[in-house]
Amino acid sequence: MKPDFLIVGSGLSALVFGALMANSGKTVQILEAHEHPGGFGHTFTMAKKYTFNAQFHYVWDCGEGQTVNRVLKKLGLDREVTFERYDANGFDHMRMPGHALDIPSEPEELIQRLSALFPAHSDRIRQFVNEVEKTGVGLKIIAPPIKPTEILKHPSEALCAVQYLNSTLQNVFDKFQLPQAAQTLLALQWLDFLLPPNQLSFYAWVALFRGYQAGAFYPTQHFESVINALVKVIESHGGQLLLNHEVTKFRVTDRTVTGVEAIDLTTHQTSEFTGNTVICNIDPQRAAKMIGEEKFSKTVRRKLNYEYSASNYMAYCVVKDLDLREYGFGKWNLAHSGHDDLNESFAQMYDRHDFSNPSFAITTPTLLTEARGDCPEDCQIVEFLTVANYDYFKQLRESDRKAYNQKKQEILDSILNVVEKHYVPNFRKHMVFHITGSPTTNERFCWSPNGNSYGSSLTPHNMGLGRLNHETSLNQFYFCNASSGYPGFAPTIWTGALLYQRLSGDVFLGNG
Repeated sequence: MKPDFLIVGSGLSALVFGALMANSGKTVQILEAHEHPGGFGHTFTMAKKYTFNAQFHYVWDCGEGQTVNRVLKKLGLDREVTFERYDANGFDHMRMPGHALDIPSEPEELIQRLSALFPAHSDRIRQFVNEVEKTGVGLKIIAPPIKPTEILKHPSEALCAVQYLNSTLQNVFDKFQLPQAAQTLLALQWLDFLLPPNQLSFYAWVALFRGYQAGAFYPTQHFESVINALVKVIESHGGQLLLNHEVTKFRVTDRTVTGVEAIDLTTHQTSEFTGNTVICNIDPQRAAKMIGEEKFSKTVRRKLNYEYSASNYMAYCVVKDLDLREYGFGKWNLAHSGHDDLNESFAQMYDRHDFSNPSFAITTPTLLTEARGDCPEDCQIVEFLTVANYDYFKQLRESDRKAYNQKKQEILDSILNVVEKHYVPNFRKHMVFHITGSPTTNERFCWSPNGNSYGSSLTPHNMGLGRLNHETSLNQFYFCNASSGYPGFAPTIWTGALLYQRLSGDVFLGNG
């Protein structure tokens, strides 16, 4: 029997959409090329005892009454899927030569801490932080669908946000003439965007920075529990998730997408799947090429012309008989830069592939929740993340596998040298397992074109009014993906929920 919704891909936004539709009584079938559901949110196990999440590290908008909580309540999962909050007194620990700053949840406290570090610039710091707050309020007001009454109620906030439509974070740093070191400390979670201040949309930075200030979280039972809970809702309502099914072709008749052809990667058999409505969770550009770009309207074709976000390098490590809490780690992330200018740091690593003075993030999932399950009791998991150039790694992997592996090891050694010098002197002695991933790993295991981490790049151009949404201009066919919404855990959950609201008429989040 033909399902109400055939969903191509099982990334987080698709699972949320599918769970909400299944929960409302609709029939749902999902095709996933990978052996695990969840896209970048999937969890994998190594050496039969260590589990790692592919890309998620910490998340926001999970507090009581916030987006994620409301979606979970709607699905009856809010007691099963819970979150631990990071330390509100310092959820991100920023470290650079000569300076250290723990980012607090309270904007006033942030002003005080920065002013103590840079007393001569305290007025500018206050003005900048106030502008960030004002812009954040304004962004909510001007987010589509725009409500004129809200603009009339908050004209100065709306105006404040509108003026930064084409601004980078660097543009706004320059406007307020913040000292270089203060800029670096404020932007050091740049690895959440994989863009330096001179390329990053100010909007993107404000949304994420303020999102984490309102609460940075980690799932109590790790990320695997979130994905599994959503899959359970779909399957318990008669829905179906078929893994190892790669879509090779879309069926289109008279501007209506009727279904797909997919190959079962375990049996190598090709089958046809149909649905009353087809939801596309795979990369929109890739889907458009498979369908034929000429079939889409000019407006959608223009919106599909985005550049992919940068990619990243990951090192997943396990240490034994070492308590990282004794070395300053805990319910927070640590971001390190060996350079006082993140624009230069980015160019060094991304453009010149030089990791001798790296900027990177450290996250310690084992310390974020009491619930074990990610590793044995006498071990802790540590993950390192930095930016990396897809073209460079792809060329290296294809031309010289040995050099490719050496480069991955060289980056890890460079990071571990910094870790041992500044944070944990004997780290390597306690390391019992490690595995590294490059941009080509992202492409192979997360099916992300060019190894991109966030869909479209978070530049002002891609974050503006011409950004792609769920509309495809084809009948019974909708996009539901980070590039047709926004990337990150909470924004992709929002993207799936928003599409559910629009197609069902059941509005429970607003902005329907």
